[in-house]
Amino acid sequence: MNKRIIINADDFGLCDGVNKAVAQAHIDGVLTSTTIMANMPSAEQAVAIAKQLPSLGMGVHLNLFKGVPLSKDSYPDYLLDAEGRFNCSPAKLLLLSLIKRKVRNAIRTELAAQIQWVIDNGITPTHLDSHKHFHNFPHIFPMVCSLARQFEIAAIRWSFEPKQLLQMPWPLPGEGGRKRAKLIRTLARINRFQNSSFLKTDALLGITHMGRIDVAFFKTVALYSPGATVEVMTHPGLPDGLDAGESRRMHQRKIELEALCSEKTKQYFRDAGIKLVHYGQL
Repeated sequence: MNKRIIINADDFGLCDGVNKAVAQAHIDGVLTSTTIMANMPSAEQAVAIAKQLPSLGMGVHLNLFKGVPLSKDSYPDYLLDAEGRFNCSPAKLLLLSLIKRKVRNAIRTELAAQIQWVIDNGITPTHLDSHKHFHNFPHIFPMVCSLARQFEIAAIRWSFEPKQLLQMPWPLPGEGGRKRAKLIRTLARINRFQNSSFLKTDALLGITHMGRIDVAFFKTVALYSPGATVEVMTHPGLPDGLDAGESRRMHQRKIELEALCSEKTKQYFRDAGIKLVHYGQL
């Protein structure tokens, strides 16, 4: 079976350090794809980098948890802090968007604004995914499908990670990985039942092993990838511009960057005959 793997870096545009790491991981490594946080301070720099890397697929990392909304006039104040920044946990967003039409309308307006910003800056998005996987919420997923249709975006991340990744020969799960993957796996099954037309992969890897992605992980991916077309979610980064909340993950971001650029990682994929692609090439 000919296998294709998308290796995506989330959080493009978060800060200068993440932008530099994404560029390095694509130029010197196996990274094929990234998704941009359109409302973050380094988003314009990310766009400039992407335009210099035409072989790098670029989607939109929909974001309702960090930074300032692009649709300030329509976003409810009670979901923001005193400085007008996103200030909502995933649980709170889930609850409020379930019970308040005003919140759902504001979310749709904000997500549309983020996608439009990327397009207005000269990028044709290859796909959509989201920060903290909120696009998997069953009442938000149809909204994201509608936006994908509106903006003629062909793919949405399907966040289904098979149970087999919890067992040997896969590495031990990261902290909280088992519980997180189980929840998102359930939501992903509901998403496929609702609308499978934008789901282009067989699995997403990197949920269970978030915080544990290294060269050994990529070796296992190359040998035991659980589908014909699979996405691997990564979060490479360098220290430049990371805030205090992100700095605690700095060590792992550096490890992931090193693993993405490792000659061993490249050789594992070559030996396995795996084709590295991005969503725009599916």
